[in-house]
Amino acid sequence: MGGASPPGEFRTKDERSTAVKAEPAVQRQLLDLAKVDAELTRVAHRRRTLPELAEISDVEKRLRERRDALVAVQTAASDLEREVSKQEREVESVRARADRDRKLMESGSVSAKQLTDLEHELETLARRQAALEDDQLELMERKEAVDADVQRTAAEVDKTEQELVDVRKRRDEALADLDTTQARREADREGLLSKLPENLVALYERVRAHKGIGAALLKARRCGACQLELDRSAIAEIKAAPDDEVVQCDNCGAILVRTLESGL
Repeated sequence: MGGASPPGEFRTKDERSTAVKAEPAVQRQLLDLAKVDAELTRVAHRRRTLPELAEISDVEKRLRERRDALVAVQTAASDLEREVSKQEREVESVRARADRDRKLMESGSVSAKQLTDLEHELETLARRQAALEDDQLELMERKEAVDADVQRTAAEVDKTEQELVDVRKRRDEALADLDTTQARREADREGLLSKLPENLVALYERVRAHKGIGAALLKARRCGACQLELDRSAIAEIKAAPDDEVVQCDNCGAILVRTLESGL
């Protein structure tokens, strides 16, 4: 837009011949446009800050931790299973050796010395078997406890996985609602833009890109965008400007739409 002063600077009388012009009724439509843009901004902010997003991150973290815990207890259970199996083999080996010695003693084919040796060995094997069976019982009790941990942790994993499914569903529903709202407001925006002159739209878009708010109501001498009250010289400039001249806030640069509420 050639000859236009930067947002936030009032034009002098000499500059007004090149200022953006628009009938007051047309300027008032900028308030509708600004309202739509404000809602679109809220939709974008809401999309970035959905509470479900933080909740998903938290649940995913807990799920990773519980899956790691499940792997750990499953590994411990597997290790204990191998130890129990090894202990069972050792017990069976001792039992087999004792059975062989008893059969040999019962055969009557051994000498008195061999018989004494076999009796001594059977006593040793009995103590060994008792110790092994005690160790085996302890291992089995430990394995039973670890198996219970596996079941409990697996249940926690299942529960957390369902939590993740549920919160992702809520996120998707929230995003779908935002998509609907955004589509409606974008359609409203297109309809409003089609009714506004290009040079006015260009100024509005430039101001909005730099300041966030393109236009606002001047109410009781206060800018509706930055909420600051304009000083006397600024108010004097606005009063002197023709009704069809587009004026801007000297604080934030927003287009100021004048109505009966402006108090001029």
